[in-house]
Amino acid sequence: MTHDAPAPAPTPARLLPWTGPEGKPCYLLTDGSGPLSRVADTVESMQLGMAGDLLDHAADMLGDPHVTSEQLRYLLARMSEALADVRRVAESRGVRLLTLTG
Repeated sequence: MTHDAPAPAPTPARLLPWTGPEGKPCYLLTDGSGPLSRVADTVESMQLGMAGDLLDHAADMLGDPHVTSEQLRYLLARMSEALADVRRVAESRGVRLLTLTG
């Protein structure tokens, strides 16, 4: 009698830290060890680092009474972009974490 090992559970698609044309999400089917996964990891790390830098910059600007409304508007636009990136990273990592634990 032959017993086949159960097939491994399929790996869910990874939400990549960038969007495609028209702002649509990009996904990668991978086991997480390939070159594109490493590029995605690097991009995520850079995005999180830039968001932290923007937070530091915002703290400095908010403490400066000479900051103009144009400067604050520009900062807010960049922070909005960074927050969208951080949200995408969190969603992607959350799905991968659930896959590992669940």
